[in-house]
Parts: sequence; structure tokens; C-alpha cells
Amino acid sequence: MAAEGFKEMSGNGVLEESPAMDVTEAPPPPPPPPPPPPEASEENGSAAVAPEAPAGPESYSTVPAAANEEGELPADFERLWKAAHDNPQDFTSWTDLLQYCEHEGHVIASRRALEAFLVRYPLCYGYWKKFADLERRAGDNDKAEEVCIRGLQAIPLSVDLWIHYINLLLGTLDMNLPDSAVRIRSVFENAVAACGLDFHSDRLWDLYMEWEKEHGNMRNAAAVLDRALRVPTQLYNTHYEKFKEHLNNHPPKDVLSSEEYEELRAFCRQSQKAERAEQAPEVEEERPPGEEEPATPEGADSEELMQKIREQVLLRRDKVYQDNEDEVRKRWNYEDAIKRPYFHVRPLDRLQLRAWHTYLDWEIAELNRDTKDATQGEDTHDPNQESTEESEVTTQRRAASDDVADAQGDQRVRILFERCLIAVALYEEFWTRYIQYLEPQSVDEARAVYRRACEVHLPNKPNIHMQWATFEERHGDLTEARRVLEALEKTLPGLAVIRLHRAALERRAGQLDQSEALLREAVAASKERPMLHAFYSIKLARLMLKVSRNPDGARTVLQEALEISPDNDKLHLNLLELELSGDPWASAEAVQECVTRALAAPLTPQAKLLVSQRGLQFTEEYSNSVQSVLAVYEAHQKLLEELGGTKREAENGDEDPEKASKTADGSSAHAVSSASHVPITTPPPPPVMGADTSTQAEYGAYSSWYQQPQYGSYGNYGNYGYQNTWNYNQGYYPPS
Repeated sequence: MAAEGFKEMSGNGVLEESPAMDVTEAPPPPPPPPPPPPEASEENGSAAVAPEAPAGPESYSTVPAAANEEGELPADFERLWKAAHDNPQDFTSWTDLLQYCEHEGHVIASRRALEAFLVRYPLCYGYWKKFADLERRAGDNDKAEEVCIRGLQAIPLSVDLWIHYINLLLGTLDMNLPDSAVRIRSVFENAVAACGLDFHSDRLWDLYMEWEKEHGNMRNAAAVLDRALRVPTQLYNTHYEKFKEHLNNHPPKDVLSSEEYEELRAFCRQSQKAERAEQAPEVEEERPPGEEEPATPEGADSEELMQKIREQVLLRRDKVYQDNEDEVRKRWNYEDAIKRPYFHVRPLDRLQLRAWHTYLDWEIAELNRDTKDATQGEDTHDPNQESTEESEVTTQRRAASDDVADAQGDQRVRILFERCLIAVALYEEFWTRYIQYLEPQSVDEARAVYRRACEVHLPNKPNIHMQWATFEERHGDLTEARRVLEALEKTLPGLAVIRLHRAALERRAGQLDQSEALLREAVAASKERPMLHAFYSIKLARLMLKVSRNPDGARTVLQEALEISPDNDKLHLNLLELELSGDPWASAEAVQECVTRALAAPLTPQAKLLVSQRGLQFTEEYSNSVQSVLAVYEAHQKLLEELGGTKREAENGDEDPEKASKTADGSSAHAVSSASHVPITTPPPPPVMGADTSTQAEYGAYSSWYQQPQYGSYGNYGNYGYQNTWNYNQGYYPPS
């Protein structure tokens, strides 16, 4: 990917073959969970290594800026910069530029390149780290912190970037100040809130716990481990082992919360008292009324009591651990199927895409199942089994518990979507799926995802932009819908489907003048491209005829288009259908004029036959004179002969039934028995502009303008019921 001579770089700015990125072995979870993979998987592209030790000031040595920092840019910078900006979708050009700047050690050039690169590829967490380190080495700690914050706003699920940011603060803040510890703890809390539920968040939890221990906050450290015990992560078993070690190495009073400690202490003392009573019954000494049992001095708690408290603590945690182990077991195979959890421009294979879809399906199904179970539990509850007061309390507790469970399930689904969208950020289908999940809960959240997808990751994908515009229109924000489509058209000028969407939006909004103006503008701008000009002219004429009820204006548009493209059969056919849609007796002359113009134009034989057939059909259905019908019929027969028509038998409807059955595909196929004649295949006629049965088959020749496979269907709307070549009526007329 990168320039020749460099190792390949991952999409996150990490040398994939570098020894520094070797993945360490993960300790296998104890039975009965499934065995872990031989290597710990990467979380968003980061190696699952042991938590980094808090960095001290010496960890970030301030390197003086390069001597040429204020001078000219490196020799090849402009060349590489131009190559990247001329083709911003070429990831290799960007990595070549970044590697060159890093090799040259030029701060200004590196800063400029990184700024431009991260606007286009903000999910490359490794380059955010490089950028922060660049500013740190340049001596600007505030700028380095700002870079980290920007990176975390772009990719909040990156455990590596959170750890990098925390280590940056640990290396730059004066920890002797009380505010510094408060700030570090606040950042830790923000980190676990953002990505603590990630399956690969173990290092963050471990770092948080170790930091609390180093500062003598044993109770806080235990609380962190307590929270980690409830999160299904890859190394979940290590959290339990660390909790046991922490509990055994410190007095329970220093580890547990005061409420839990007093509760367990009272329970264990009562248990000890009951055990002694069973072993050696004693008569309890009577005390005067109101006199309580003397309190036991603090130092009187025996080691036996402390051990019993520890046992009770572990007994409670063991249930939590077992439940969490079940959650890990459920997810293990899904997680094991994810081979590239980080961002890269290289396409993912079908198996990986299917793995993400399958995982999302399961997680959403789990949420729905839990919600359904909770609902059924409420329905089956019998309030008569308890008193009214107890029933209300129980119902409230159950409802609160269900709300917490639903919130946790929803959070897990969202975390999984966010993880997924790091690896598959360039695939519209996953963004659309996430939006469909969020929209019933929050329109604003769905809108924010649309904005991220369209403005950051998929600026050149028209489908999702048009979905966004439809979303805004559906929710009543026409101004935003217009802005989305206008911005898309500036990004992808000349894409016909965008202009059509804009015109349709204005039409639905009741702004017919604006809709017509957009199409007129497109017609005027495409005069140098006859096919596109004809396409827009047909669209404009159809709008004026069917919506604005202005047939004269529609006729003028088509006639002007024919002056530029006299050989365009679709223009001739649409003008003919316009005339056919009018008053049959008043438009007879106009219809004949359209037929005569088309037959004189340089059209294909098939198109001429189709025009002649439509003229013959019109004359037969509406003419008041049989002589007129015969005259048109004779002209049609003459045209058939001139163009190499069929035998008289076929003309009179006596064709072979097997041959007639072959016309079901919409293209009439008259077999020619004479070898001297070339068979003429007549395609189905175009849409009837003035009738409700008109369709969009004329789009077929213009499908290339849509530049998207799904828009090719505009040319596949089927036939129009004209499979026959009008032989049904030719038996009534004598052969010429």
C-alpha cells in the first residue's frame, strides 16, 4: 500500500509487520468456557497486551523541533501532497505522504498532512496517536491533549486512544495537585462509559484499577473490579482473580463499601454466635430492660471473622461471575469470527460481512427476548397473592429492574453497532441498519448517524445521502432535505438521479414552479450532450403534461429537443404519445404529423415500425372514415415492404402459434420464411405520456447516468401489453 521500500501499514497507522505490534498470548479462561483463540484478538486494531504502566514525565521526552521547521517544506512534499489531493480516495497516496513527512521529521509538514488525512479517515486511531505524540515532542502539551480529544470524539470506542490520552495526562499533569487526581478519575469514568462494555476493554479496566491502587484508594480499586465483573469481556476471568487477590491482601473494611461491610460483619457475627450455640449451649445472661449488648471493640474482630466476611463476599461475587461467564460464552463464537475489528480501506470478504450481520442479529434478538420475557412476567403476575402495598412495591421494583435490563441490552446493541461501524465504515448497509434501529427510539440520534455517515465516511455514496434527504422530508424538515440534496449534487455533479430527486421533492412540497425550473436548468445545461438533453426534456415534458396540465408547453419542450436530437426515437415516441393523449378528433392531424416526421427521421427500422403501428392503431380506433383507415394501413404495409417485412400470412394473423408464443418477452418476433428477407424485431412501445399506463422504460438507455447498480432497474419496468405486432386487426383488410 505504501511507497516501495516501506512495510505495509494498516488503516490505523500501525506497521502490520512491526515486531512492536506482536500480539501477546491471552491467558486462557478457566473451564467450562470455550477456549480462547491462540492469540488475543485486536480491539479496533490494537494489540491486546497488558495494561500500560502510567507514564511519568520521563515517558514523554520533549524533542526539539526540527531545524527546518520554520523553513521550506521538504523537497517531495508538494508532489506527494498533490497526488493525495488529486485523488483523495486513494489511501496509498495518503500513507505515502504521511510516511515521507514522518521520515523527514518536519513538524509543519507532518501536522499539515495529518490534519488533512484525519478529516477523511478519522477512524484511523493510530494516526491520532502519532499526531498527539508529534505535538507532545514539539513541546505543546495543550495541543497534544486537544488532538487526543478530537480523536476520541471521532472514535470513542478506541480503548487504545483512551489509554494514550490518559497516559498523556499522567505524564503532563502535576499529580501533587488535588485537582489532577480528580481530573484523571473523571477521564477514566468517561472512558469506561464510552467503551467499557466493549468485549476488548479489559486493559482499560485494569489500568483504572491499578491507578486507584497506586494512589492508595483500595476501596475505589475494588469498586472498579466489581463493575468489571459484570461486563462480558475477553479476559473476564482475570478480573475475578484480581478481585480475589485484592480482597485477600487487604482487610475487608478497607476494600468493601461501608454499607456492605457492616451488613456482612453483622451477618457473620450472628452466624458465629449461632455456631457456638449449637456446639456448647449456654444460658444467655439477662440484662436490664433497655440495655443493649455491649459493642465489640474495633480490634476485637478476629481473623476468623474476617475470613468469614471474605467468604461471603466471594459467595456473592461468584454468582455475578457465573452469570457473566454465561454472557461471555454466548458471545465467544461471534467474537471469534471477527478477524478485522479495526478500520481499513481494504474491502472485507463476504464471510466477515456476514459475521457482523449475524452478530447484530443475535444481539438484537437477545434484547427483544429479554423485553418480551419481562412483559410476559408482568402480565402473569397475580396481585391477589400479596397485599396491595406489597404488590405495588414489588411491581415498582420489577419495573425498575426491567428498565435497567432493557437499558443495558440497548447499550450493548449500540456498542456492537458502533464497533461494527469502525470495521465496515465504508459499507452503506450497516449505517442504514443502525439508523433503522435508532429511529424508533430517537429521531435526533438517527439524524446524527446520517450526518456521520454522509459527511465523514461516505461523501461520495449517493444512495445514503438520498435516504437521508427522504428521512428529513418524512420528518417534516424540507429545508434540511433540500440542503442534503444540493450538497450531494455539488459533490457529484451530473448525476441525473440527484436532480430528479430534487425536482420530485419540490413537486411533493407543492413547489411546481421550482420543480419545473430545476428540470429546465438541467435541460439547458445538457445541450452539449444530446442523449442527456433528451432524457431531461422527456422528464420536463412529462411533468408539464401530467402535473402542470400544460400540454402546449410539453409539446414545445419535445419539439425543441427534436431539433437537437432528430435521431432520438424516444423523443419521437413521447411526442406521438402526447398527441395521442389529447382529443382524438382534434389531434388526428397532429398525430399524422408526428408519424410523418418520425418516418422521415434517421431512426432505426424498429422505431419507425413502432411509430407507424401506433398511428395505425389510433386511426382505426378513432377515425370516422374507413378510407382513412385503409390509407394508413396501405402506408404501413408499404413501410413493412421497404424495411424487409414479413409474409402476407403473418401480416394477416396466420403465423405459426409456436412463433407467436415467442413474443411473450415483449419483443415481437415475426419469423421470415423467405431467406431474402431480414426479420424485423419490434420492441414494445414507449410509455404513453398522457395515459395512466405509462411507465419508465425509456430510462433503460440512460441507466449509465445513475452510476449505481440499483438504478439500472429503471430500464426494467417490463412491457406495456404490446407484445403483438398489431396482427389482430390486419385480417380485416384485404392484401394490397
